Amino acid sequence: MARIGEGGGELLKCSFCGKSQKQVKKLIAGPGVYICDECIDLCNEIIEEELSDTAELHFDELPKPKDIKDFLDDYIVGQTHAKKILSVAVYNHYKRIQVGTGADTDVELAKS
Repeated sequence: MARIGEGGGELLKCSFCGKSQKQVKKLIAGPGVYICDECIDLCNEIIEEELSDTAELHFDELPKPKDIKDFLDDYIVGQTHAKKILSVAVYNHYKRIQVGTGADTDVELAKS
């Protein structure tokens, strides 16, 4: 448990950094543990950094369908036609992601 001292005048401390209740602005209690506002801020920064790293997709140089097929050839025996179709589909998917084309196009569809 994160407590300092014995008896009635116990000081609580952060279970992560070890700072006492007097050294931090806020100490939040959990089941048998405590965390200070500084550690919470640090955790939030780490989470934001990790989320922003995964959200950024860079396709500076797209692999050509032939390169994708050659990669598949190393792992899949036969099925040449399927590998060609898949290679082109993956290439087109990467192109759409790179350009940012999605469902928000200005094309209006009407019944004929």
